[in-house]
Amino acid sequence: MVRIKKDSSGDVTINDVARLAGVSITTVSRVINKIPTVKEKNRILVLEAVKQLKFQPSIFAQRLATGKSNVVALVIPRYEGIFYSYYALELIRGIGTLCEALKLDLLLHLTDSRTSLNLKGVGGIIFADIIGNRAQLEDALASGIPSIVINNYVEDLEVSCIAIDNIRGAQDAVNYLIGLGHRKIAHITGDLVTQAAAWRFEGYKRALKKNNIEFCEDYVFKTDYSRGQARSAAEKLIKIPNPPTAVFVASDSMALEVMTVARELGRKVPGDLSIVGFDDNPSGLYGSVSLTTVRQPLIRMAQDCVKELNLLISRKDKGGKVKKFLLPTELIIRESCRPVDPGKA
Repeated sequence: MVRIKKDSSGDVTINDVARLAGVSITTVSRVINKIPTVKEKNRILVLEAVKQLKFQPSIFAQRLATGKSNVVALVIPRYEGIFYSYYALELIRGIGTLCEALKLDLLLHLTDSRTSLNLKGVGGIIFADIIGNRAQLEDALASGIPSIVINNYVEDLEVSCIAIDNIRGAQDAVNYLIGLGHRKIAHITGDLVTQAAAWRFEGYKRALKKNNIEFCEDYVFKTDYSRGQARSAAEKLIKIPNPPTAVFVASDSMALEVMTVARELGRKVPGDLSIVGFDDNPSGLYGSVSLTTVRQPLIRMAQDCVKELNLLISRKDKGGKVKKFLLPTELIIRESCRPVDPGKA
């Protein structure tokens, strides 16, 4: 009978597992990290010991077998309603799925700009946007931790990034409305502290300028991406003198709120107000009017970033150039827009 003596903290260690299984610490580490070079007999002994001891492996122990950590940290700037955000949930789903396939462990880290990151033992970092936490990215790069940024095209740092072409997507949305005869086109922005919202606003302005439509500040309503502020913006939009006939909204969740407010105030969509959103959130399909929107490839962005980061972690891409990608969007035409009535143009 093998007696297990726990360490002073009372925790079971990898040494305890190795002693009970009758194998080396390296063998235990290889089993934990799912490395296939372990004999089946030893693998079974280790798994039985892990189960018997209720052992929870430390992320730091993973370095024993591989010389590197297979833990990937996903750093998401904290904001209101993050766990109700289609964008955030799609990123987590896409990144988590590919991490599982590549046998990478995912550590989710919600952060604010004032908190330093404690990422000791992490093999690589995915920064989901840079919103007031640029210093965290700079610290990671200075520490030599493999890092990649998504949803933000970082031009002035030597870091790989994958972002959405939000300017082009917004231009396509507004150009579509203009093609339907609309010239009084409003915009409900997202939080302009984010690059995505700022670029969508820029795309809106560029489309107006290209089509010789004067920019009207009264037609711009700035929000923080929340449905509450979208509701307030919609109420103001509908009640202003000479109201717009169409609106480009920076997210689908806000666009759906605008649609609800319009109906509550006796306006028809798209009869009185045409609406275009951004995201291609599936919820836009199930209302009384399906939402025209701009599809952004969130899952592709999420999975491409994991592939790039895995190359950096495994050092297969050692010495390679920094890579920066802009992924295209797609306009999805549904039922929430129609040609403007000549008397309202």
